[in-house]
Amino acid sequence: MRCKDRILNCTPYSADVAPGWAFDGSSCGQAATDNSDTSLKPCAVYRDPFRLEPHVIVLAEVYMGDGSAAPTNHRKFCNDLCEAHKAEEPWFGLEQEYTMLDVDGWGLGWPKGGGFPAVNYEFSYCGVGAKYIAGRDVSEAHSKCCLYAGCDFEGTNAEVMFACWEWQIGTTIGIKAPDDMWMSRFLMSRVAEDYGVVITYHPKPMGPKHPGVGMHHNFSTKRMRSDGGYKFIEECIKKLEQNHMKHMKRYGADEQTNRMRLSGKFETAPFDKFSWGIANRKASIRLQRNIKEKGKGFMEDRRPAGDCDPYLVCGLLMDTCLGSAGSGGSRGGKKC
Repeated sequence: MRCKDRILNCTPYSADVAPGWAFDGSSCGQAATDNSDTSLKPCAVYRDPFRLEPHVIVLAEVYMGDGSAAPTNHRKFCNDLCEAHKAEEPWFGLEQEYTMLDVDGWGLGWPKGGGFPAVNYEFSYCGVGAKYIAGRDVSEAHSKCCLYAGCDFEGTNAEVMFACWEWQIGTTIGIKAPDDMWMSRFLMSRVAEDYGVVITYHPKPMGPKHPGVGMHHNFSTKRMRSDGGYKFIEECIKKLEQNHMKHMKRYGADEQTNRMRLSGKFETAPFDKFSWGIANRKASIRLQRNIKEKGKGFMEDRRPAGDCDPYLVCGLLMDTCLGSAGSGGSRGGKKC
């Protein structure tokens, strides 16, 4: 992720009044040197938890010199689908796992020289105490930043692997869920800077003998949440099964590293095999037990890697299940 600062004579508290900007796309591999101008289009505004009022952080999309979305700009794909299916009120809940590393690239709190934690994994999950977890100060600071910024931040916990954690965004309607996830990732990078910690979302950062890192996507629509919605959930699961490999090729920054994570071990389903089940954490799609009992609810897609693009995953879930896009409070400071 990247950022740069701009000084204005008034505070843009919404994206529609935030000014556009430009940057050198060739310096970050997004454009050729002889055609390097790329533009930033504001899409969401958050309160700045580092500088406080009246400062803000503007989340922006990248567009090329000819006005087209940059190849890495999957927000447009997702937002077009959110708008096309607005009547279905798509909800998303995103669970971001991550691993904290020391500046030498080894796990935070792991024995130096390539050593491994002595603690068993069942004690690190939601663990308490320096013997079982590392990095709580980073997680706590990040939580406060996300809440101040205005993200729909729902919680955090230590994960199965030592120095691995998770935070949750949502349940949130439409594009705000992946917007908040990207902003919360940015905030995590900034917090980690202050603590001298490196954050990685690599799906298998410590090798095959240790748990991986994913981003489970919880998804529902108005029909799924309404009485009798369980039947529609089953219909959507069948569509996801038919498009399994289409999703798997785009469910991480690199297909091969997510394949390493989805080995069938450590509560994962095999990469090449689609499955679903009730209360089954080794399935591709998991449904909570009470969903079948109530006859309505949501589904949890456990396949996306920790380094996936949530715009792309949320967009693919809508595209496969619903069809293609073709088919508050007062604040200080002077407002623009």
